[in-house]
Amino acid sequence: MLIPTLKSLGEQARRRARALLLPPVMLPKHILVIPSLFFGTAFSSPAQETTSEVVNLDPYTVYGRAEALVGTAVTASQGEVGSTELATRPMLRRGEMLEVIPGLVVTQHSGGGKANQYFLRGFNLDHGTDFALSADGVPINMRTHAHGQGYADVNFIIPELVEGVSFNKGPFFAGVGDFSAAGASDVHFFTRLPRNFVALSAGEDDYRRLVAGITAAGGSGTVTVAGEASTYDGPFLLSGDFRRYNGFLRYRVETERSALTFTALGYDAKWNSTDQIPLRAVLEGSLSRFGTVDPTDGGTSSRYGVTFAGTWKETDSETRVDLYATRYRLDLFSNFTYFLDDPANGDQFEQADTRSIIGGSIVREWHGGTDTRAARTTLGLQVRSDFVDEVALNKTAARQYLSTVRNDRVREHSVGLFASYETQLTERIRAIAGARGDYFNFDVDSALAANSGTEDDFILSPKLSLMYRAGKNIELYASAGTGFHSNDARGTTIAIDPVTGEPAERVDPLVRSRGAELGLRLDAAKGFVSTVSLFTIEVDSELLFVGDAGSTEASGATRRVGVEFANFLQPKPWLGIDVDIAFTRGRFRDAGPEGDHIPGSIDTVVSAGVVLGRGEGFFGSLRARYFGPRDLNEDASVKGESSLLCNARLGYRHHNWEISIDVLNLFDRQDNDIEYFYDSRLPGELAEGVSDIHFHPVEPRTIRASLTMRF
Repeated sequence: MLIPTLKSLGEQARRRARALLLPPVMLPKHILVIPSLFFGTAFSSPAQETTSEVVNLDPYTVYGRAEALVGTAVTASQGEVGSTELATRPMLRRGEMLEVIPGLVVTQHSGGGKANQYFLRGFNLDHGTDFALSADGVPINMRTHAHGQGYADVNFIIPELVEGVSFNKGPFFAGVGDFSAAGASDVHFFTRLPRNFVALSAGEDDYRRLVAGITAAGGSGTVTVAGEASTYDGPFLLSGDFRRYNGFLRYRVETERSALTFTALGYDAKWNSTDQIPLRAVLEGSLSRFGTVDPTDGGTSSRYGVTFAGTWKETDSETRVDLYATRYRLDLFSNFTYFLDDPANGDQFEQADTRSIIGGSIVREWHGGTDTRAARTTLGLQVRSDFVDEVALNKTAARQYLSTVRNDRVREHSVGLFASYETQLTERIRAIAGARGDYFNFDVDSALAANSGTEDDFILSPKLSLMYRAGKNIELYASAGTGFHSNDARGTTIAIDPVTGEPAERVDPLVRSRGAELGLRLDAAKGFVSTVSLFTIEVDSELLFVGDAGSTEASGATRRVGVEFANFLQPKPWLGIDVDIAFTRGRFRDAGPEGDHIPGSIDTVVSAGVVLGRGEGFFGSLRARYFGPRDLNEDASVKGESSLLCNARLGYRHHNWEISIDVLNLFDRQDNDIEYFYDSRLPGELAEGVSDIHFHPVEPRTIRASLTMRF
């Protein structure tokens, strides 16, 4: 099969998963799939038609990463992870489910309701810039967002509903546009739950979670309904008071040649934030490691959406249509510099974002070629419009309004047209050539008239990949391509810095990235898959709008060079082992006198895990994640510390119930989730402030227990 896009890879993952979800009577005599390990999501299907012969076998786990993808993948760094592997991972935060992507680090610098911090291939992706995240093809990244360009909050995803995660790295896939320099990932939801379930979890620091899901017949299709409610105060001296509510409704109709899916999602949350704190205050004993400078930080957020997905298959072609509409809101209060700018009231600020997003895509694929040289042509159109009713930055004190830094109304529209052609050039060589063109239009209506205006831009992004089948179980890859990320619309029309009143530098609307990669994929033995990727990524400019200040800041052009080594081994049906290693060197290409190091760029990431368990009885897992020390300023004179965290799970599973215990930060290490180096001022300090490391600690060892019932 030829796989030209990330979405196509996701479709393949879903087809594989559905094949594995057949009831025992329809499976080969030596392949069954057990219930998964995560709070009760199970890999056994509702009742279906059966044959007269019933075969009862002891089930065992089949892990998604054991699928080699030799002969189907486009690059060595492309992959897919099924729900069974996702379910083996004990997780503190929702975003950590994305750490199934080799080399990706997910952390947090504030309250539980904010988007996570992401790190990949030497990029400090902040909350999502340069890594495109989507859920069933619906973009998660927010353009022209109050807190940061590309803001990607995955708190609306219920993990038990995730059928799989597909991913690719680098700008080599024509179907991926904005925020694609480091790569992209798509989260796929089940079209129908393997089994209905109810799960209850509880743990330290007032952690409580209730989640339930059911699939039932509805008319000529199936209806899936799920809901989640969770609370968590956290270990900090300031109670996090994190309250999250999620809802999911899906209706699916399938025929032999078509499938129609209608989905509605809802998410609402509120929280208090313990933001990063100054190291000097902790060292001198005036502030606890789990303390806060401003106890009034926090926020609220919501996301509601409806989607439609349709697939129509013909003998030699297929058409896919995706449509979506989203209503989103964020109200966030933060204080990172304390009393540096306003000694009397403090430096707290409010970032408010209210918007509606509509968009969709249509993709047409044609299958052709000869019996020995298959070919596939893909043509796609993607459109998106962000109607931002308010994107505001206000000065506040204890969440009370003081003044407005800037308040804008934005209309941002984009159209992307892409095409690719994949063919079997020879018996051993495949090739895929593609390109996409993206047009953006920005319209900013600012409270400060000088910063209002319109801007537009177009960018063309070619792609080329070659795949050489060196043997039955080994494939080599070479890829090159360009991608881009859009900049904040406010930065494209800005004329006056709203803080200083001085003239401000405008950013380029679309910033080009270039990438190249050499890779190898090896399926050395049954259950053993190994990949190696050598890559380089250049970004022309990391000029970005700084939402915290309401202005733009130039950080220059960058280059990152690295290697990734990902391995998965399943020597026994009850044993799975994975080890992933990534090294990256990131530098500014046009460095100034201050130096050429990229602040926050992680150069070493190692993750590993062991999973034990059969269909019934005891099961467990142990995971470790390490990221190395990193430069916090351009001349590398200030460095952040390394981090090593281990999580463990132990449980017992019966056919209709499961109990498990998670121990997070097993060895109770006092590492940091995030570290920055900048100026801040505490009461009594000099007016110019103090340059210092500011950090957010990892949470101490915590224990959580879960009970799941299936029916």
